[in-house]
Amino acid sequence: MKRDIRNIDKNDLSKYFNEIGEKPFRAKQVWEWIWQKSARSFDEMSNLSKTLREQLDEDFEIRAIQLDTVQQSTDGTIKSAFRLHDHALIESVLIPADDRMTACVSSQVGCSLNCTFCATGYMERVRNLDPGEIYDQIIEINRQTKEKFNIPLSNVVFMGMGEPLLNYKNVLKGIDRITGKDGLNMSSRRITLSTAGIAKMIKKLADDKVKFNLALSLHAANDEKRNKIMPINETNSLAALQDALLYFHAATKNKITFEYIVFDNFNDTLQDAKELWNFANRIPSKINIIEYNPISQADFKNTGIDKLEQFAGYLRKKGLVVNVRKSRGKDIDAACGQLANKTESIQSKVKYAPSE
Repeated sequence: MKRDIRNIDKNDLSKYFNEIGEKPFRAKQVWEWIWQKSARSFDEMSNLSKTLREQLDEDFEIRAIQLDTVQQSTDGTIKSAFRLHDHALIESVLIPADDRMTACVSSQVGCSLNCTFCATGYMERVRNLDPGEIYDQIIEINRQTKEKFNIPLSNVVFMGMGEPLLNYKNVLKGIDRITGKDGLNMSSRRITLSTAGIAKMIKKLADDKVKFNLALSLHAANDEKRNKIMPINETNSLAALQDALLYFHAATKNKITFEYIVFDNFNDTLQDAKELWNFANRIPSKINIIEYNPISQADFKNTGIDKLEQFAGYLRKKGLVVNVRKSRGKDIDAACGQLANKTESIQSKVKYAPSE
């Protein structure tokens, strides 16, 4: 199989052109075609000779993702399934709002973390996405925003399929292609990476001095409860995560976003709110309370509106910044936690019901 030219760095690209007797500036031209002009074939590279384009086509390929299916919600949300070069499927979502257009993108085919409330957690992890496949999701969703809403994409969240920090190298390369001046030149402040919580990799983000935003998918501030719904917590305790997040903030000065789904009769009491305050108050942060989006594989339910208001009200009185987020795209299974490629076979895993 030919190599995807997008998996080659600038230095190796320059070496290639030197080896075939071409001028060094050809590497810059091809790089611009790939990462600034989003070329999907070598034939598009019109400032290269036909002979050189044929040579590139003989030695390399561009494994661009292909749109498979599109669904549009009654609220305007658009979910797209993309077919990859090896026929695997991923899903991405465009979330339109009055003040922004947000792309929710995937970082893996499937997921290995087994979070019990998330449809993707009931899939097997097939493989990591490479930087080009991450980049292509942005390009395709940006095309949708322009076609449907006549404005460009403004924000990107890594909250789709997969755990971004388990595909660390490729995700950071993908973000670099999206934010770099030799790429799409999008502001890092408009990109948020959401993680289920891998302490050592959060510290690595700090050491690498990333500029994008970080969100932690928390959902319980009690180790016993979090272990039940998020097995990753068994090896990444709340204490370890708190230490890693403080380290991240000290290095980047970026506030953390905590994502918290309030499940009925599981993590919705005043005691749960107190535990959340105890965890979050030391870390410069904000809390997004997220509506639960039901999936067929699990038996969770949303808490009642009165409990939700008491929960959020307690945190606000204690001085935390709290936003209650309404889900988008539930009618097409595009909301948070619902991405699972229903067109593909999903290997079921053990359910966890909060009443157990």
